[in-house]
Amino acid sequence: MSRIIAGSFKGRRLASVPHDGTRPTSDRVKESLFSRLEGYDAIVDAVVVDLFAGSGALGLEALSRGARSAELVDKGEAAVRTMKRNAAQVGVVDGSPPQATVTKADAAKYLRARSGPPIELLFLDPPYAFSAKELTQVLASAGEQLHPAATVVVERDARSGEPEWPAGLELFHDRSYGTTHVWLAEPE
Repeated sequence: MSRIIAGSFKGRRLASVPHDGTRPTSDRVKESLFSRLEGYDAIVDAVVVDLFAGSGALGLEALSRGARSAELVDKGEAAVRTMKRNAAQVGVVDGSPPQATVTKADAAKYLRARSGPPIELLFLDPPYAFSAKELTQVLASAGEQLHPAATVVVERDARSGEPEWPAGLELFHDRSYGTTHVWLAEPE
């Protein structure tokens, strides 16, 4: 079980997805990542999309810290059930801001079909088996959806190597946390 680290939902416990196909973000990584994102003023009033969301912990943490909305997306049925449970637990599914939506979908297809305001903060935390090529395709699908001042966060196993950034995205920060590596990119 993880928890919301800070903000209006601080301390709320979140259920984990009940199988081992997901890789939850540790509280240590989450705390460091969100501290950095707050330093970049990337969270308050942001439109957030959390792809490969698993339990929805990253999107819900962003809402707790002042994001306007969070779209939680995963194609796994168990993940979708867990995200719905966690969004209800923190009270962000009743239609009043901040609000989370939960969608069962493939990440790239979701981005291609998405309509709505530009994404200001995009999280991608794909499962271990997700290939570098697949990740690049998802990142490319995000291109037209991103706000010009968006922040893109990719979390992967440290051994997987830096993502191949599609045209239009450039890396501006990265950091390892043990076996986890986080890359931050922005539109060029």
